[in-house]
Amino acid sequence: MFRRVVRASKFRHVFGQALKNDQCYDDIRVSRVTWDSSFCAVNPKFVAIIIEASGGGAFLVLPLHKSGRIDKAYPTVCGHTGPVLDIDWCPHNDQVIASGSEDCTVMVWQIPENGLVTGLSEPVVVLEGHSKRVGIITWHPTARNVLLSAGEWRPPPRNMSWLDGLCEVDILHVIYSSGSASVPLLLWL
Repeated sequence: MFRRVVRASKFRHVFGQALKNDQCYDDIRVSRVTWDSSFCAVNPKFVAIIIEASGGGAFLVLPLHKSGRIDKAYPTVCGHTGPVLDIDWCPHNDQVIASGSEDCTVMVWQIPENGLVTGLSEPVVVLEGHSKRVGIITWHPTARNVLLSAGEWRPPPRNMSWLDGLCEVDILHVIYSSGSASVPLLLWL
């Protein structure tokens, strides 16, 4: 009776091929801050990458058609006072991106139609409501202008008066806040 010593693999003849340098992004200082989120976000027009920046957090927004070596003086999106931990593109508008940071804020940015020509430091709106760093943000996939943010949690005081400051932020509203879990969730509408 014949027995196989080596198990046959469906993938034994599959090989990858690296792209050429002119088809890759090169010389980007990717952030070393660790968190449970990815360091980049992509939509049909742009790729955004969280980078190392002095004096606060920043990220690059590159058009998908631009590849190759990225100049160190390339314009960045910077407005946070702490390192950026997560970024996410709005699924309904390719020019809108949200960022969460160690400075306890979520910022929503409007990227110009043709990409960045100069640095962007003024967000469309700053969402404040977390007591510690904001590590995860995500847009609702089907409902417009609904953003969820989550981060570290410090228990609030027994009374719920701490919610008073969260109810209105310009035209956005906090419609849900969970304080019972170990991670706070704020749903921005």
